[in-house]
Amino acid sequence: MTPTILGLCGSLRTQSYNRKLLNQAVQLFGPCSYQEISLNLPLYDEDLEDRDGIPEQVQHLADAIKSADGIIVVGPEYNKGLSGALKNGLDWVSRVPGGVWKTKPVAVMSAASGRSGGETAQYMLRHCLTPFGAQLISAPMVAVANAAQEFDEEGNLTNERYFTAIKGLMAELRYLSEKSH
Repeated sequence: MTPTILGLCGSLRTQSYNRKLLNQAVQLFGPCSYQEISLNLPLYDEDLEDRDGIPEQVQHLADAIKSADGIIVVGPEYNKGLSGALKNGLDWVSRVPGGVWKTKPVAVMSAASGRSGGETAQYMLRHCLTPFGAQLISAPMVAVANAAQEFDEEGNLTNERYFTAIKGLMAELRYLSEKSH
């Protein structure tokens, strides 16, 4: 049986470098049941939650996390931090009872225009995921720097070093996903 993999992209832009990175990672992961869930959610607002409860799209996201065997989270770095869309998604899901992230194997990656490739955003993301009890895969780290120059017209990475790192990260995610499956 193939593992179920969930993709979360912290960039809402359809043709973002992070979405291209996510697609490349899923391709290198190999056979799986894959879905990507949009993080285009309403801003977390406790008044909204008190009045209306958990929004349907947030519950859908939480259910997808809970049912996934493994999760790939990618995100850009905006002003030395993770994207608002990604942080907002984490905040909303934290309000859903049941600890949906607990023990889930999670691979984190980033692509950014700058020379660090989004390392600071990755550190912040890992820090934000830690209280949820996710099983964060620590290496190899994939932070694609100068992202505009690293993808070809079809959206594939052209740098063998990044390609090799993603293959290693996806091999570890596959191992942990199949183990938890």
